[in-house]
Amino acid sequence: MSTLSFSAAAGVRGARAQDGSMSKQTPSNKRPWCFRWPLSWVASAALLVSLLSLVPLGFVVWVAFQSGWTTASALIFRPRVGELLINTALLVVFTVPLCAVLAVALAWLTERSDVPGARAWAWLAVAPLAVPAFVHSYAWITVAPGLHGLPGGVLVSVLAYFPFLYLPISAALRRLDPGMEDTAASLGLNPWTVFFRVVLPQLRLAVCGGALLIGLHLLAEYGLYVMIRFDTFTTAIVDQFQSSYNGPAANMLSGVLVLCCFALLGLESAGRGSERYARLGSGSARMPQQRRLGRFTLPCLLLPVLTTVLALGVPLVTLLRWLTAGGAGVWRFDEIWPAISQTLALATVGALLTTLAAVPMAWLSIRSPGRLQRFMEGCNYLVGSLPGVVVALALVTITVRVALPIYQTAVTVLLAYALMFLPRALISLRAGIAQAPIELEQAARSLGRSPARAMWSVTLRLAAPGAAAGVALVALGITNELTATLLLAPNGTRTLATAFWAYSSEIDYAAAAPYALIMILLSLPITWLLYTQSKRSAGR
Repeated sequence: MSTLSFSAAAGVRGARAQDGSMSKQTPSNKRPWCFRWPLSWVASAALLVSLLSLVPLGFVVWVAFQSGWTTASALIFRPRVGELLINTALLVVFTVPLCAVLAVALAWLTERSDVPGARAWAWLAVAPLAVPAFVHSYAWITVAPGLHGLPGGVLVSVLAYFPFLYLPISAALRRLDPGMEDTAASLGLNPWTVFFRVVLPQLRLAVCGGALLIGLHLLAEYGLYVMIRFDTFTTAIVDQFQSSYNGPAANMLSGVLVLCCFALLGLESAGRGSERYARLGSGSARMPQQRRLGRFTLPCLLLPVLTTVLALGVPLVTLLRWLTAGGAGVWRFDEIWPAISQTLALATVGALLTTLAAVPMAWLSIRSPGRLQRFMEGCNYLVGSLPGVVVALALVTITVRVALPIYQTAVTVLLAYALMFLPRALISLRAGIAQAPIELEQAARSLGRSPARAMWSVTLRLAAPGAAAGVALVALGITNELTATLLLAPNGTRTLATAFWAYSSEIDYAAAAPYALIMILLSLPITWLLYTQSKRSAGR
């Protein structure tokens, strides 16, 4: 099972088609238990989480309503919004395909070729996830101060986010049945044709899910593009709040950003389709044959070497340079230790709560697909496209008006984390549940187990690697989260990310370097967990 396919198709139609006898024996007024979702506790929990996910969007709509159509139209239909829309669209259009091409090439080299050091290169392709996006830009503007605008934004974005596609694609490659490729080759197809006609279509699920996740990150990222000096909707929204606290103008920009998210969701939904990706059998028992690169070994080896140098070498060399320049004085342990403990506590609790909240919707999206379920699922992704500052200000407004006791408490911070990082947990869980055959769940029901117990003991156990991947991804995001923490954290809270941002904003890059290095060191075990879970999911 691919733990990090980040997207999963609902295969219920395929399952019912293959199990025709069951469909015929089931009376029309007695649908299988997994489809009677409107009255189940699973659906109730999924509906509650989905409605909660709409809170930031409701905040944007409420501000627009309060502003009135005249003010709203004047703020939306202006040249500045068109400029930001073009910048954001170009960023997504260039970054996502480049990430996909790079990830597919690296995954094929490390999983299907005899490239020297394949295991080491596979780990190094995942390791950039440990470097926060704003640390990537911090490193690159130090090395190349003239790097800015769209080229700089695309370069740094690709280096920071391509592992989100590499992980699911490499995991999918490990699980593919090599017998299908052998059959195609026996029909006279050359290796390139086999790859494009047999292998690549089976990677569609992984590519679509990873591309969606990267697209959502591009829409919501702030720190990376501020340092690179590239204006997007998110940077403009934060600037509006910080400079003049212009709520209506910033929220109108947020509304356009939500429409961009709708477009991404539509493209991902159309791309993944409704095919079934689970199978009952184990497929071919042997491992796929490693392709010999021959005289192309050295040219192919340049790709992982160059990627590693740019994605890991530049940030690490830059950090060492600043740490050396700052000397021992930059290691202010009286500030560093509290930042470490608070970051770890928030990341651990937030990751567990977010993953638990994602379970009901992930199960429904696979076991009971439909228009309403897809709409509910989309609600959970909408908040992922909003910048942290919008989510934070929505929660500030609500807590001040109706829930004052939790204002500026850890509860509000954890709620913001859950809203922002729910897509990470949901996509990982959805991928795991999609590849847990529904027939096993039905068999458990036929043996007398209740629906809840069958789901827990069969489906969720099989999806456990996906759940672990979701926890790791959410913890990774929380460790590096910046804007929402700045606005919502109780007085005295100082995480590694906020401390780094405080010093880097003062152009004190030497004092910021220890916090960046510690964030990377704390994130490395999480990325290692993602890598090992991805390998374990394929039984390797």
